[in-house]
Amino acid sequence: MKKLFKILPLALIAVFMLSCSSVRVAADYDRAANFDQYKSFAFYKPGIDKAEISDLDKRRILRAIESELLKKGFSKSENPDMLVSLFTKERQKINVYNNGWGPWGYGWGWAPFYYGNYSNVSTETEGVLYIDLIDANKKELVWQGMGTGYLSKNMDKKEERIREFVAKIMEKYPPQQ
Repeated sequence: MKKLFKILPLALIAVFMLSCSSVRVAADYDRAANFDQYKSFAFYKPGIDKAEISDLDKRRILRAIESELLKKGFSKSENPDMLVSLFTKERQKINVYNNGWGPWGYGWGWAPFYYGNYSNVSTETEGVLYIDLIDANKKELVWQGMGTGYLSKNMDKKEERIREFVAKIMEKYPPQQ
């Protein structure tokens, strides 16, 4: 029983850390589309050019998408069945944690008791990546995947995080009809 009480806090911390780093995904698709007909892809440059991120991050995302589609058996083509586009959004999330003791805090000051309020403020960047799959002949959107999660501030882990975003989104393709 004592081992359980020693291991339980560590397990809870591990679960919390893993849940913070996860990517939440969703997908929507055209119910009338026949996804078996799509065998080849190309990137839709006009759509990708509109994404408001650095060219380096665009290339990272496109490499990750290409890798995932190749794993699924698609081939890259000059005359594709499907076009791939992307869109990104980000927002700053500000977290304020009040750690005060209420109206009367304990601590150092001019008197043994004083009104105290201890606050910590942190910011995180939450990103959203949309991957659009477009029927190349009809020029109609047939599938859209979306991933939401926190972006890594560590530049060394940025490419890994992008691959994680894309892989989680592309797990939803093809849709289970």
